[in-house]
Amino acid sequence: MNEQLEQKTKDILKQVFGFNGFRGTQEPIIKNLLEGNDTFVIMPTGAGKSLCYQLPAMVLPGTAIVISPLIALMKNQVDQLQALGINARFLNSTLSKTEARIVKKETIEQKVKLLYVAPESLTKEETVEFLLKANISFIAVDEAHCISEWGHDFRPEYRRIKSIVQQLGEHPIIALTATATPKVQIDIQKNLNMEAASLYMSSFNRTNLYYEVRAKQDIKKQLIRFVKEQKGKSGIVYCLSRKKVEEIAEFLRVNDINAAPYHAGLESATRVGNQDGFLNENIDVIVATIAFGMGIDKPDVRFVVHYDVPKSLEGYYQETGRAGRDGIDSRCLMFFSHNDISKLDKFNKDKPIQERDNARLLLQEITSFAESAVCRRVQLLHYFGEEFSKDDCDNCDNCKHPTEPYEGKDCVELVLKTVMATEKRFGMLHLVDVIKGTPTEYVLSYKHDKLDLYGKGNTETEDFWRSVIRQTMLAGLLGKDIENIGVIKITKKGTDFLKEPRSLTLFKNHDFDNLKKEDEEIDSTPIEATAYDEKLYAMLKALRKNVAKHENLPPYVIFQEVSVEEMATIYPCTIEELTTITGVGKGKATKFGADFVRLIAQYVEDNDIITAADVTIKTTANKSKHKVFIIQQIDKKLELEEVAESLKMSMDGLLDEIEHIVSSGTKLNLDYYMDQVLDDEKQEEILDFFLNDESGDVEAALEEEYLEDYSEDEIRLMRIKFLSMYAN
Repeated sequence: MNEQLEQKTKDILKQVFGFNGFRGTQEPIIKNLLEGNDTFVIMPTGAGKSLCYQLPAMVLPGTAIVISPLIALMKNQVDQLQALGINARFLNSTLSKTEARIVKKETIEQKVKLLYVAPESLTKEETVEFLLKANISFIAVDEAHCISEWGHDFRPEYRRIKSIVQQLGEHPIIALTATATPKVQIDIQKNLNMEAASLYMSSFNRTNLYYEVRAKQDIKKQLIRFVKEQKGKSGIVYCLSRKKVEEIAEFLRVNDINAAPYHAGLESATRVGNQDGFLNENIDVIVATIAFGMGIDKPDVRFVVHYDVPKSLEGYYQETGRAGRDGIDSRCLMFFSHNDISKLDKFNKDKPIQERDNARLLLQEITSFAESAVCRRVQLLHYFGEEFSKDDCDNCDNCKHPTEPYEGKDCVELVLKTVMATEKRFGMLHLVDVIKGTPTEYVLSYKHDKLDLYGKGNTETEDFWRSVIRQTMLAGLLGKDIENIGVIKITKKGTDFLKEPRSLTLFKNHDFDNLKKEDEEIDSTPIEATAYDEKLYAMLKALRKNVAKHENLPPYVIFQEVSVEEMATIYPCTIEELTTITGVGKGKATKFGADFVRLIAQYVEDNDIITAADVTIKTTANKSKHKVFIIQQIDKKLELEEVAESLKMSMDGLLDEIEHIVSSGTKLNLDYYMDQVLDDEKQEEILDFFLNDESGDVEAALEEEYLEDYSEDEIRLMRIKFLSMYAN
């Protein structure tokens, strides 16, 4: 690059972009591209990838074509460039025909310096014809991992980029990605016909990010507590589906968190409005789909939460990479459950066999990452082919709170010997089968059941041996065969270990099995509170019994069991806080709550407890969607069958809604309906059961011999009447 071009580059860097100098490998990358060479850039999110093609576009004559899969990122980057006085445009499905025509006209007239094009738009014949008329300076392929079937976000339309680029003539190509394993790197270069490209790889280590994985249990409480700990800070919550995005965004808003949804199914104006609100700090938390991603160029995102498990470690790394791009400490929290992994695996069932197997391997990697007690940073960097020299990063949950260590020399030696004995041709599952002595079809067909070490590790579980193999790989004794996906090979370090075995500390995995079912459904599942304060719970039960005795009522009428458990979990110390408890409406809290909150407040003070008042869970589950309508119709004395029909629900469903309304403390008068169904004597008979039965359970009533002539609906209706009469 001549001196004149070099000076022009530095002038634009300062005058247009406002930087005094380059960061990391930016300068050699830009120089290489300006010299007309193909360039491959692997650089973490936040390290300045965009400048690597934006600056050369300003220096060179003509228009740089930027292929990007994220519509959100396109708009965001175009807005930023235009704010700098750079004529940048995008071409994607959000534009009207008139708007697209103007963009094309300005590009052909060489008024546009950067044109962002979605791959779907690029593959259209009319787009290719238009680009042939443009003066193209170079082509940038952003998010280049999308071109690889081994990557985490493979997009078939990206495979067509190579042929289209060839149609456009000889132009330098710069491919950029934040995430690429060695296998993906090879695939990207091959599929863009740029094997000879100069490779620039920055470290994947984001030192300012704190990585943490938690069990997906009592997740609503965990989520609210975590987000409220980051009060006023910008954050992203990733969910698996659009439906969940909407639910979680609403859930956060109900709990006084300034949140908004973001996914591809939203109206364009809403999506853009939510994105701009997040960028302009009018919205604190964006809830987004993992699949759609978040192409938001916002440097001060302080936390990223994965409410659902991502599909791969690449996806996880890229999504967590949205946090702390300004270099300031930020937190990355993933909630993990095997249930999520099962769901993701089911989503892949209709894919071709090769794609399905690839997707399953990616899920195995994310599962191992979550379960492993080894430093998160070591695992992530190893996955991308980078070694982390320190033994302890001191900035992840595993380093801060290590699990139980054990001597692993003999286990590692057995693993290495098994790899050698099976001729370094197999993957983890097969190796585990040989070590455990599991006579699978493959083990038998290769006669590996005849090996001396077959079954040597049968006293430990499959999970244990998978963990040993993973940790042996992280120690550099085993490696992945890049050419044969899934195959594990031994390294020189591993063969040296076999010659002279030495002490090696391993760590026991986290146990995510046998967790109670996570509270998935925001709108239908009451809060489960199993981690309650047992001492307080016993005191509340005793108080409930005394109040019930004084009122001459069964204890469940005062407060249901689930309500008492939840009180002993989040310590409501005021009547207002008590109304957030499942099954406790304002009426019930006012009628029975004073003694309970007084007891809890005293207990909190005596035991110096920090309460969860600031993370009290409010949920839309406490409010029937049809509550007001049902109450109005009952006030009008409308037949319940008509109410059910107008709501397009069954009678059983309507009774569920009414039970919920009454259990939360609202009084309903159903006498007009009950008097048609049962005479006074029969009503009295059922009411008498509920007045004297400790459980108040409908099933218990149906089992009573003297009530056998009554239907389940009649019993339920009388229980509703009973609760309305005595509990509200």
